[in-house]
Amino acid sequence: MNQEMFRQGDVLVVRANELPESSEEVAWQDRVVLAYGEVTGHAHAIDALKAKMYAHGEVRFLVIGKDGADLKHEEHSPIHLKEGIYRIVHQREYAPDMDRIVKD
Repeated sequence: MNQEMFRQGDVLVVRANELPESSEEVAWQDRVVLAYGEVTGHAHAIDALKAKMYAHGEVRFLVIGKDGADLKHEEHSPIHLKEGIYRIVHQREYAPDMDRIVKD
């Protein structure tokens, strides 16, 4: 099975077949933020008019509208996402005592 994936820095966006039934919408104002850079303050984000974010426990999903949307970040080229559902995956790094999410 060939799964559609996109990576922008520490964020991986993977096409999903469906949104889990008990998912809850996460409200955003102007843009949907997938991840913030703790050091730079930059963000991996999409225009909130073109996408919605949902949470299923700790897992986050994006639902992209019919015209698609661009995932933007100040230090990376934009990535155009087509209409559909995507799961957001944050890169993890290994440390001898535990694994943790990579900080930008």
